[in-house]
Amino acid sequence: MKAQSIILSVFILFAAFTVNAQSGLKKDTIKVWGNCGMCKKTIEQSAITAGAKTADWNTDTKVLTVAYNAKATNGKKIQQAVAASGYDTQDFTASNEAYNKLHMCCQYDRKTTTNIKEEEKSCCEGSDKACCKDGDKKDASCTKEGQKSTEGPKKHH
Repeated sequence: MKAQSIILSVFILFAAFTVNAQSGLKKDTIKVWGNCGMCKKTIEQSAITAGAKTADWNTDTKVLTVAYNAKATNGKKIQQAVAASGYDTQDFTASNEAYNKLHMCCQYDRKTTTNIKEEEKSCCEGSDKACCKDGDKKDASCTKEGQKSTEGPKKHH
């Protein structure tokens, strides 16, 4: 009888501790662009790596629901980690390099160029749209500054 009381007391203390620890979690929803199940796995894993205790990305709504200990991480850090893996979030744009590393089925329609970081689009300032799109030079005739080259083709000797 005494053993049962001790076990019951330990169980109650454990349950109370677990409930208290869970209540310290902050929940957020974050818009994250992506396409498929492979995207889901990468997005959720990136959030977990950034400190989220739970992460669930909905492929239909494009919403990532996370729960995390606010003392250990925050929504900004989670979004930065997701963007570093190649996925644009509501507040952060993935680098073109990270985006281009995504599998073809995971390369979603990007956010508008107005959301691209200044340093990423600076190569294209003043260029025509045929030369540069979304901060990337699109063909070899673009110069380093993102301008269409006015020189003819180079001759091979």
